[in-house]
Amino acid sequence: MSFQRWLTAVICAVFISTGAGSGQDQAKAVGDTVSFRPTNINPPVTSIIWKHRSGSDVVKAIEWDKDDGFSTPNPRFKDITTLDEKTGEITITNLDFIHSGVYTIDINSKEQEQRFTLKIEMRVPKPKIDIERISNPDVVYLKCGYSGTIIWKNATEGILIGSKNHPIGELITVKNTKNPENFYTCTLKNDASEETSDPVYERDLFKESNVGQTVGIVFGVLVLLCVIAFILVYAVLKSVHDCVNETCTCIPKHFGSLNCLIKETEKEYNPAPTADKLEGGSPGRGEEMGVVSSIQDDTEGQQQNSAINGNKLEGGSTSPDQKS
Repeated sequence: MSFQRWLTAVICAVFISTGAGSGQDQAKAVGDTVSFRPTNINPPVTSIIWKHRSGSDVVKAIEWDKDDGFSTPNPRFKDITTLDEKTGEITITNLDFIHSGVYTIDINSKEQEQRFTLKIEMRVPKPKIDIERISNPDVVYLKCGYSGTIIWKNATEGILIGSKNHPIGELITVKNTKNPENFYTCTLKNDASEETSDPVYERDLFKESNVGQTVGIVFGVLVLLCVIAFILVYAVLKSVHDCVNETCTCIPKHFGSLNCLIKETEKEYNPAPTADKLEGGSPGRGEEMGVVSSIQDDTEGQQQNSAINGNKLEGGSTSPDQKS
């Protein structure tokens, strides 16, 4: 046998023996459940013992005996550990850091070659994406500030390469693609667990500016106010009305109905002259003339009455001499 073939055979043998002896290596998060099962279990089986090795400390996790049944001698595995005597599978629930270590199995009081390594890690939290805006309205930074493995993805499930964020985590630079349905997620992962953030949509990152719309509305309102002010001035002030009509002869055709308002305004500010003013007298002159006329009429009446009474005395009465 050549040296090359011999070396290949040795490597394969080492690989096979290592694989057989190593069993299963698992990483779990605090609170998870784990199960280990031996590759072969040949009946008849009268006893099974699972042992937990942590450093130099070796304890029984659980054991089964055909005559005595099940037993969980160590408190750290009590009420959370079960054993299937037919398959030899052990199951541990509600894991904690104290359950990390190497597990071995004895079948019929003989230790098996398989080794099962368990690593307990803290469960990663659900990450939250922080948004940092800059002066450029079409560019933002998305930050995932956590320690551990960070995976950035977009709506197409494409993996994005992040940059180092200080003090911890990663960030990516996002440009406006004008696709409001596009989104980004941050996945935080360790050997035992992973969590993904809520998606951040592009429609929330790059909201359309309303500045132009606001300016247009303000400008329209100002124009409308100017038009209303012009119509009011044109309708109320005769000087403006006449000046505008002389300058633009087409305006009276469109605003001719406002002439009525102009005439009413002139009546208010230029009331019609009274009869006294037409005679040229001062206010109250008519009243004085009426009083004088009344006095004259009374005097003439009294004079006429006196004359009538005098005539009666002269011709209608009898003197004493005539009676005698």
